[in-house]
Amino acid sequence: MGYDRLGTGATAVGLRLSDAVVLAAEKRVAYGGYVMSRAGKKVYVLADRFGIALAGLFADIQTIARWLSVEVRSYEIRLGYPISVRGAAKLLSTLLYQYKYYPFLSEVIFGGIDETGPHLFVMDPLGSLIEDNYAAIGTGAPIAIGIIEGGYREGMSIEEAERLAVNAVRAAISRDATSGDGVDVAVIARRGTYERFYPVA
Repeated sequence: MGYDRLGTGATAVGLRLSDAVVLAAEKRVAYGGYVMSRAGKKVYVLADRFGIALAGLFADIQTIARWLSVEVRSYEIRLGYPISVRGAAKLLSTLLYQYKYYPFLSEVIFGGIDETGPHLFVMDPLGSLIEDNYAAIGTGAPIAIGIIEGGYREGMSIEEAERLAVNAVRAAISRDATSGDGVDVAVIARRGTYERFYPVA
């Protein structure tokens, strides 16, 4: 990915369950060998029904999260009813594709829950839209995805999925120098939405 050449690293993961979506990402903001911040936010909850986890250039991460939050709210005010998870994902996909000649240097995991159930989508910088049960993005993805594939199963509880997501990001942190400084988690579920922070073990 293009952001690798800029020296900006990150690791983010997402899991879809029968009644929830779990997203997690580490907090380090690094450029080359320099750690610019240990408190970067790469997981966001939107409208209490959606979540987004990102990896890439930090300015682009912030811009995408702000833009999508505004667009979802605007859509719902104009039409008078909630947008679906797939609709919000397509909205973001369209934005990313519009900038294909000057793309955002980021990858995105987008998830949420609506009347059709939980959904999890993965997008590249050009807006390719892929629905899956789990995903990992960023410079630490090759390590994180191995942990997830070894532990993911249908019928997992939210607590089990949360532990698996955190363990996957922690494993990436241990091997990827540009990922680190703890794990932010967002859980979007029918029983409620919440965010948590886990320090590095």
